[in-house]
Amino acid sequence: MKIIIMPICIWISNIFFYNLNNLMFVRSVKKNKNIFSNNLRRKHINFYLPQNIHSYSYIGKTNFPILYKNKKIFSKRYHNCLSLKLERTENQQNQQNKQNRQNQQSQQSRQNQQSRQNQQSQQNQQSQQSQQSQQSQQSQQSQQKRNIFSVENKKMSTLNFDNNNLEIQKKNFVIQEDPDFIQYRLNKYNELKEKKKKILEKVIENDPNYYKEINIELLDGSIKTGQKNITTPYQIASQISKKLSENSIVAEIIYLDNVNLNLCDIEDDENDETNVDQSQEGILWDMNVPLIGNCKIKFLGIETPQGKKIFWHSSAHILGSSLEKLYGGYLTIGPALNEGFYYDIYLGNNSIISENYNKIENEYNKLVKENVEFEKMICTKEEVLELFKYNPFKIELIKSKIKNDNEKTSVYKCGNFIDLCLGPHIKNTGKVKAFKVLKNSSAYWLGNKNNDSLQRVYGISFQKKTELTDYIKFIEEAKKRDHRNVGKNLNLFFFEKETSPGSGFWFSHGAKIYNKLIEFMRKEYRIRKYDEVITPNIFSCDLWKTSGHYQNYKNCMFIFNIENKEWGMKPMNCPGHCLIFKQLNASYKSLPIRLADFGVLHRNEITGSLSGLTRVRRFQQDDAHIFCSLDHIKTEVVNVLQFIFFVYNLFGFKYDLYLSTRPPKYIGDIETWDFAEKSLKEALELANVKWKLNEGDGAFYGPKIDIVLRDSLNRSHQCGTVQLDFQLPIRFNLQYKNKEYGVGQETDSNLVNNSNTDVIEKKEDSTLENIDNNQDPINNQPGGVLKKGFDRPIIIHRAILGSVERFVAILVEHTSGKFPFWLSPRQAIVLPISDKFNEYAKYIHTVLTNNLFDVDVDISVNTLNKKIREAQLKQYNFILVVGEKEISTNTVTVRDRDNPNDQKVYTVQELVNTFKKMLDINSVKLNEITPFIQK
Repeated sequence: MKIIIMPICIWISNIFFYNLNNLMFVRSVKKNKNIFSNNLRRKHINFYLPQNIHSYSYIGKTNFPILYKNKKIFSKRYHNCLSLKLERTENQQNQQNKQNRQNQQSQQSRQNQQSRQNQQSQQNQQSQQSQQSQQSQQSQQSQQKRNIFSVENKKMSTLNFDNNNLEIQKKNFVIQEDPDFIQYRLNKYNELKEKKKKILEKVIENDPNYYKEINIELLDGSIKTGQKNITTPYQIASQISKKLSENSIVAEIIYLDNVNLNLCDIEDDENDETNVDQSQEGILWDMNVPLIGNCKIKFLGIETPQGKKIFWHSSAHILGSSLEKLYGGYLTIGPALNEGFYYDIYLGNNSIISENYNKIENEYNKLVKENVEFEKMICTKEEVLELFKYNPFKIELIKSKIKNDNEKTSVYKCGNFIDLCLGPHIKNTGKVKAFKVLKNSSAYWLGNKNNDSLQRVYGISFQKKTELTDYIKFIEEAKKRDHRNVGKNLNLFFFEKETSPGSGFWFSHGAKIYNKLIEFMRKEYRIRKYDEVITPNIFSCDLWKTSGHYQNYKNCMFIFNIENKEWGMKPMNCPGHCLIFKQLNASYKSLPIRLADFGVLHRNEITGSLSGLTRVRRFQQDDAHIFCSLDHIKTEVVNVLQFIFFVYNLFGFKYDLYLSTRPPKYIGDIETWDFAEKSLKEALELANVKWKLNEGDGAFYGPKIDIVLRDSLNRSHQCGTVQLDFQLPIRFNLQYKNKEYGVGQETDSNLVNNSNTDVIEKKEDSTLENIDNNQDPINNQPGGVLKKGFDRPIIIHRAILGSVERFVAILVEHTSGKFPFWLSPRQAIVLPISDKFNEYAKYIHTVLTNNLFDVDVDISVNTLNKKIREAQLKQYNFILVVGEKEISTNTVTVRDRDNPNDQKVYTVQELVNTFKKMLDINSVKLNEITPFIQK
């Protein structure tokens, strides 16, 4: 009986352990971190499993492969999904089982034959056979494990990620170099390129004019001939001169034929100033993109604003390529700035540190040395969704910016890097000769603090290495002058991010500067016949709905609800001034009316955009609005310009002026626009200054003059502006009595007619009040009846300092904290030689303080040299030293901050008189009476 049962038990145990081992192996595939080698993760793999284990999907994941039944998931490390089918191998397994049964039957036969022999020897033999059977089974399993992967050299071609997968992808992000999605994207791009090439071949067959001859007109009026869809601006420039072709960054094209250029701009253009403005007559065109019709052409170099922006925008793409390759992150946006560029990248919970800058720069320079060309491709929405399906941020941009499936956009390829972009770009990467990473910081996706946190890397690039060297020196000097550092060192102001972000806290010395600036402007207002008014800080939102700001400015306002009604902190003064004008019952004899206001304004700026005093939430403006007739425009603008020049010259600023004229979308009749533009031009000529014309760049409500000042580091800042406004007077139904007052009937409310009633498109503008955010069609705007005998006034929006906070920041950096005497919070300090002369020092301090000078006294136990050194660091304009000699002669020894080697001795009265003369900085002599001279 034992002889019969023993073989059966052995047979059952073999089957049990065989299946158990297979089951353990499947579990090990799920859990074991080292079962897959790196060179197998990108291949097509066949699994050999027992019958009861069905097909599985596999995803390659660094050091962590996972099996899930019939389900695809995201990889932490790799972003491409590898579909691996686990096939059953029933035939092979059946053969193995059959062979095992035959072996077992033969063993049983031999055991029966030997049963008559000694039972002990039989048991020994059975034990030996059992061991052999187990060894055979282990050998088979080992062979199965060795042969478990059958690898085919097959590239992955598709990704199947839904929104949930994208969220998992972000959550499980791990940094890696040279991520797989780069190759996926490149393969997709090449597939699209081949597809479009075949389509183009058919188009060419059916269109005999596809390569027709075109005329290209140069600036001098000469004509160059070329072929449509073949000749590029670079080829035309090369025909003129080699130097022109090398120095040209972009071409400005005016097409004389009707061409379709409607592409959807997917980039977030908040800070990008290189985007083509399709509303302008001329468009910016890549040097290596073929022309598509008869045109006029102009070549722009890096010395032009457009050329510089495009150069830096292209440099941002090279930076994006470097970051993507080094970190494997998901790029978002990379715009050009006024100075340099940046690129945002998602790295999960990781961050970039300054120690990595050299690594980024080295990778950047590799692409530059390869001298690869920028290649443009037009794509449909479906194509770009497939091209960037690995990147959840690009997917969000595509879906939000391209509303219709039939809309198209463009992508640019640079080496293996491909990105969404409207362009244009430089011809090749070799044009960038010098690059440096400036800094990095964190930023929120789309500027929303509730979105994912990104890493932002700032860079700068040049066409010459010497330019980079000079720029580094400039940056070092700018850091020394940074108003945040100088303000802290001089105890002027500070910032508290937790308690009140975007609002400056002013120490007493900082408050003195702030108030002196306002007082200086107040005196000038009195001289120039401005009426200072005060308006509330809180208004009903009905006011902003009337003005039009509510519809497009609501998110930038602090709004709250009281008694079931919306109220808001005022972000600008013009609507309040309109209410004041309505109460004045003005006539043509009282015009112009100049209303000035230093009211506190609040704007709900995005937290991530706040920066010192240059971008704040609480601020004051030297804001004024001039209500006048058309006939007053020229005279009033001349007066405003002279006011601006006086202020800027006082601080030693240089400045440039720009006249912006009627845009394609506008309100009002052309005759009014022409008259207003003519008045502004004549005013600029009368002001006897150089100015530049920005054709078509005016606000839709009226033409404007922008004044851009340049500081001691030659940086540009727009503070002053002069804007004509035809819209607000209509919205608030403003009117004044004309010479025909009292005669006739009421007439149509729109004296300033609207000849172009299309919806006004929102246009980016750097004006201080952002009044051009009103984009309602004029027919839908509120407005009352303009009565007979009344005319509609024109409003001139005017600012000189702009935001007082921002102007202080500019002044601090312009002067490096060395303020002129009249503005200085530390005009003088009295230093006694020793404590024996403390009383005399206090006496001098009292005399000067009583004369309203900002003077301090140092009677500490420090040595005189140390007192002088500390006074110099605090930037006192004058150091007044007193001792035995000064007491005996009732004098003081004066050391000038700006001329320390020239020391002078003054009596106390002489010193007071000298200081008073230094305060006399207004445009006319104050506190003096000039005799009347009859004309």
